[in-house]
Amino acid sequence: MLAEYFLGLEEVGLSFDVSLHLGTLLAILVYFRRDFLLMARALLFARDLEEEEGVFYRKLAFYIILATIPGVLAGIFLNDLVETTFRQPVLVATTLGAIGLLLLWAERVGKRHRDIGRLGLGDALIIGVAQALAIFPGVSRSGITMTAGLFAGFNRQTAARFSFMLSAPIIFGAGVYHVPEIIKQGGEQGKFGIYFAGFLAATVSGYMFIAWLLKFIRTRTFDIFAYYRLGLALTVYLILILN
Repeated sequence: MLAEYFLGLEEVGLSFDVSLHLGTLLAILVYFRRDFLLMARALLFARDLEEEEGVFYRKLAFYIILATIPGVLAGIFLNDLVETTFRQPVLVATTLGAIGLLLLWAERVGKRHRDIGRLGLGDALIIGVAQALAIFPGVSRSGITMTAGLFAGFNRQTAARFSFMLSAPIIFGAGVYHVPEIIKQGGEQGKFGIYFAGFLAATVSGYMFIAWLLKFIRTRTFDIFAYYRLGLALTVYLILILN
């Protein structure tokens, strides 16, 4: 959205955003393929896994489904409002900065003593509500869910891992819902090449980022990402003021 505004690009809207997210979805499915396969096995073939492993992956699948519901409701009831009202640079800068500050706060107060095996019903609901806020540009779905995970006391690896896996259903649902619109817009305006290029770039960069991030946070904090958000927000504000 910021690129559209400051570089004078033609606005491509939510359909292009969805095509980027579908690329990220493919990256997530490939990277976490073992977890998703084990969740499917645990749900469909209950006796195919060891009892403890089966219980864990059934619960994980249930929590992911449960945490997806708030995002679905937000998409249904707020999509039109967001598309017409909240794609403004000053609002994006505000959400960038606000979530950056929240992430810094979570890093300071989060206990980070819980792993994914201690994920509970309340945690799934809290992180799911946080994910719903990502419908607003600048919030960042992964940023807000990882922040919520840190506030809930999870370690960084768990916060990131659950955040990435949680994105799969909501991105898939949004993608399926917007496929007719993507096809229509692409056909009418000759944007199929743009959508595919965005999808491919998001797939490759998404996979590389997931692999890098999970390695990075083994020994480091999320602070660098908070500072990036605050720096970008400040840059946007300055450009808007000077212009």
